[in-house]
Amino acid sequence: MAANNRRMSGKKGAQVGSGGQRRKGLEGKGPTPPAEMRKKHKKNRIATAKAKQAARRPAPRGRGGKGTSEMVVGRNPVVEALREGVPASTLYVQQFIDNDERVREALQLAADRGGINLMEAPRPELDRMTNGLNHQGLVLQVPPYEYAHPEDLAAAAADAGEDPLIVALDGVTDPRNLGAVVRSVSAFGGHGVVVPERRAAGMTAGAWKTSAGTAARTPVARATNLTRALEAYKKAGIVVVGLAADGEAELGDLQALDGPVVIVVGSEGKGLSRLVGETCDFRVRIPMPGGAESLNAGVAAGIVLYEAAGRRV
Repeated sequence: MAANNRRMSGKKGAQVGSGGQRRKGLEGKGPTPPAEMRKKHKKNRIATAKAKQAARRPAPRGRGGKGTSEMVVGRNPVVEALREGVPASTLYVQQFIDNDERVREALQLAADRGGINLMEAPRPELDRMTNGLNHQGLVLQVPPYEYAHPEDLAAAAADAGEDPLIVALDGVTDPRNLGAVVRSVSAFGGHGVVVPERRAAGMTAGAWKTSAGTAARTPVARATNLTRALEAYKKAGIVVVGLAADGEAELGDLQALDGPVVIVVGSEGKGLSRLVGETCDFRVRIPMPGGAESLNAGVAAGIVLYEAAGRRV
């Protein structure tokens, strides 16, 4: 009995409560980060090596050349870019970041898509990369866009046995307008968009987002000189139609939309530049009974493409 008492005395009795500390310690800390984000993991070492190699490797040049890479900065912009399918090469995540819902979604989207390197970086490094912008611990690297050559768009139409339907932008500097035009070209069966190399909007992350994913299947070509590119189209038998508020003909009366055509849209306010306007075979106006002075490039292009698509059915 004494021995039994000694055994019983070794057991712990009631103690002062832990204040919930033990229960908190047992609570989960969120989903396990992807293997690429875990230090000392093989996939993390591979992803780091690939990112370093990509940074050192010179970019190959296509016929239309490449744009410049850019950074999407901040939790909401990064998540939105990943949702919209904006091309990305690397997602940088700040070390010891507060793992909120947006961070978890960004990591999940990047992992689901595949082909995106996940890199952990200290805050000072992200500050340096973004020139001190408020990145909130998330930075998405968007690779340079590879532009087509203007000739490629006409060649693609010929390969499909179709009359070319192309939109050229003259002096349009807002990437969102470019994205909207790309979306309209895709919706109405066009073969691509041509932009000048200088003083014009390019295929940035903003343009990709506005295109709502259609930029992945609708090529954008870049011309060193837009006037010369339009002249080359004319020599190939493609009619060049410029949109102008003071155009000689109304859109509904233009028969040229039935066949191979390049629709040239100028900037809101300034319209077509002089040389581009002189190069056009026709200058047409969109009737606006409401009395608006002009339409932005995305809306104007959509109206003309709708008219052209209706005649080609």
